[in-house]
Amino acid sequence: SGIAGIVLTIGMAVDANVLINQRIREEMHHGKKLREAIKLGYQRAFSAIFDSNLTTFLTGMFLFIFGLGPLKGFAIVLMIGIGTSFFSAVYISRVIMEWLVRKGDEAKMSFETRISWTIPKDMLIDFVSLRKRAYIFSSTIILIGFILIAIQGLNLGVDFKGGRSFIVAFTQPVEATELKSNLAANFENAGTEVKNYGGNNVMKVTTSYLVDDESEAADEKVKAAIIKGLESTTGKKYTENDRQLDDQHFTIPSTSKVGATIADDIKGSAYMAGGLSILSIFLYILIRFRKWQFSTGAIVALIHDMLFTFAAFAIARVLGFSLEIDQVFVAAILTIIGYSINDTVIIFDRIREYMNLGTSHERVKIFNMAITSTLSRTIVTSSTVLIVVIVLLFFGGETLRGFSFAMVVGVIIGTYSSIFIASPLDIDLDPNGAN
Repeated sequence: SGIAGIVLTIGMAVDANVLINQRIREEMHHGKKLREAIKLGYQRAFSAIFDSNLTTFLTGMFLFIFGLGPLKGFAIVLMIGIGTSFFSAVYISRVIMEWLVRKGDEAKMSFETRISWTIPKDMLIDFVSLRKRAYIFSSTIILIGFILIAIQGLNLGVDFKGGRSFIVAFTQPVEATELKSNLAANFENAGTEVKNYGGNNVMKVTTSYLVDDESEAADEKVKAAIIKGLESTTGKKYTENDRQLDDQHFTIPSTSKVGATIADDIKGSAYMAGGLSILSIFLYILIRFRKWQFSTGAIVALIHDMLFTFAAFAIARVLGFSLEIDQVFVAAILTIIGYSINDTVIIFDRIREYMNLGTSHERVKIFNMAITSTLSRTIVTSSTVLIVVIVLLFFGGETLRGFSFAMVVGVIIGTYSSIFIASPLDIDLDPNGAN
């Protein structure tokens, strides 16, 4: 959960700097000199950075107050990260920027990127007209996913279901990630957790395989499955005699039954913290943007992203990629919520700015202008975070597979929902509609 908080913090820190650079570039396109463009860029990016960071901070605050266990750890890391990244992006980076342009407007500094060069300055994409197709697409995927969940259930890990635990001893170091990947097949893809236990030659294997069967026959069946899996994976033979433990053998000195580590009180605190976070985000956006349609759009987008991620896990399971729902998955969902609301608020802030400027009286055009103008920032930020989570997905090992997969889905869908769900909903919910 702490690592998840750091990942979200890094994403928001990158986003803040991208916003500032984008604003400076826009001011220079409007004919401003370098130093004045930097000054105006920081001023005009401040509200978007402040709003997006504060809405995410509210989530962390309620998780800290009401959360327990891993939820509180996530909240602490997130709040510290938001505070430090906000200060560094808004103040420390400006000091560095002022030093870099100390020679004045003649200083050689460019805020253009390859992406910004490829996007025409007067480009206007009609995103809003695609909203109904987006509604149909999202509804279809979520419906399919939850039908699959109803049929096959969720692949709950040992954190939620409990199971049987085995201490496995070797004479040489063993790779825990490789063991987990191979043991899952022997446990019929039931929730499995493999960790080092005291040393790198001792493993603690916990599985929810046959967790509902309390009989001795089930105990023996699970033990036989783990022995078979370990023998095929390591090439070593099982021995019951600890004295025969050598380079060709492994032993299981102890076994036990374990309960679910995510207890009812932790689940209850998560629901409480989540509900209050959603309520606080709704009220804050309502106060800042003065329209309940914006608040509703943001909350619907958050719920959409969570449901879509659950659906993606169910669909992946049908396709043969069995991913567990465990504490790591919970951390991923919290990270997705923070990322999604951050992206949504950035677009809302630009919509509010254009409405205040009175650049157009056509609401659809204003929304399309706002989404298009933040497109380069969206591409840069999303790509940066995606690179990290894709690397984790393919090279982070089995332990982080569920978190990485959820994050890949969450970043893509969080960006998609900000453009095609949250913003267009304001138009559909408004009595004036597209007028």
